[in-house]
Amino acid sequence: MTDFEKDDNVVLHDEHSEFDGETGTVTQVMETMFGDATYTISFEEGQEQGVPADALEAADGDADDDEE
Repeated sequence: MTDFEKDDNVVLHDEHSEFDGETGTVTQVMETMFGDATYTISFEEGQEQGVPADALEAADGDADDDEE
């Protein structure tokens, strides 16, 4: 699982979110009582809070890209 840091650009993958498939910026990282991180992501038209890492993907240009 990839951990993200504040100011990372990420793509949200959550079919229940109005921001599904959009690129945003991590504005806050919060650790849960179980030691997992959740994220607040800012988009042009709003933000999504409590996003788990498995719903995020590094945006183009970040280190986790799989380019061919």
